[in-house]
Amino acid sequence: MKKIITYGTFDLLHYGHINLLKRAKQMGDYLIVCLSTDEFNKNSKNRLEKNKECYFSYEIRKQLLESIRYVDLVIPENNWNQKIDDIKEFGIDTFVMGDDWKGKFDFLKDYCEVIYLPRTKEISTTKIKKDLEKNRV
Repeated sequence: MKKIITYGTFDLLHYGHINLLKRAKQMGDYLIVCLSTDEFNKNSKNRLEKNKECYFSYEIRKQLLESIRYVDLVIPENNWNQKIDDIKEFGIDTFVMGDDWKGKFDFLKDYCEVIYLPRTKEISTTKIKKDLEKNRV
């Protein structure tokens, strides 16, 4: 059984997320999504990325992901450094991320295959938030 893993916040779930999950699942038999917790987004990711406070709570985002047929398991992402441990614990064959992260996870190639998939260009959570904010003014 070929196992795939991907990481993300998956807030304001949209068709770009679904495209990524579908393509990731096509690479193997079992897809694990490591979902950023609310605490991780607020405390750690905020330092690196602007506007990372989620609209939906971790539990709601987890429930949404679990309802997608491509996703076999959702686990929490609590910190930046857990990826190697997750890969070992779950026997991961392929690590998949959007190509906006290209090169950032190449250090994982010592543990599994690393693939960066092209994003769906016309949609992102950031774009949705900006459009909503613009329409609010």
